[in-house]
Amino acid sequence: MHHSLGIYNSYRPLFLKYYIFQAKWTRLPLIGKLVRMVADLYSRKGHGAYLLTLDEANEIVDNSDGIALAECTCRTVFKNCEKSINTELLLSLGNNVFAGENHHEGEQITKERAREILQQSHLDGLLHTIVKCGQDFYAICNCCSCCCVPLRLKKEYGIGQALVRHPNILEKVKVGQAAKV
Repeated sequence: MHHSLGIYNSYRPLFLKYYIFQAKWTRLPLIGKLVRMVADLYSRKGHGAYLLTLDEANEIVDNSDGIALAECTCRTVFKNCEKSINTELLLSLGNNVFAGENHHEGEQITKERAREILQQSHLDGLLHTIVKCGQDFYAICNCCSCCCVPLRLKKEYGIGQALVRHPNILEKVKVGQAAKV
């Protein structure tokens, strides 16, 4: 497990607020470009999100060792809409990435229930993303376009690496999973 995942998990709402606060600095004339470069690097190497299709999300669920359902942190923090909030799927891929972490808010669910949540989220027009910290892919978030922090960072502040589409995302997840075994 990446050492910063435990810290991030304990303070998720604060981190998301900080990411948006930091992103606002990209609009400053003298330092905006530097802030954007640092944020892009951090998104690539540290904490970032990848867009998924519904089929890719279902395949990741099928290959996971365990799943817990939690509230979408972006919608919990920013409350820009009334879409369903219980849509974040915490993943156990390979080793339990959440071992010893504070995950009392998550409720263990079956793969079948996770696929139902993905399908309903898709019908509701939510984005499917897989989120990573370091090399650990730890959650599939199904978020709306008005609250999704990675999407907002990309669209509103030009931090392009906050949310990317990787053509071989399933292979990337499998490689990360194999590295933990």
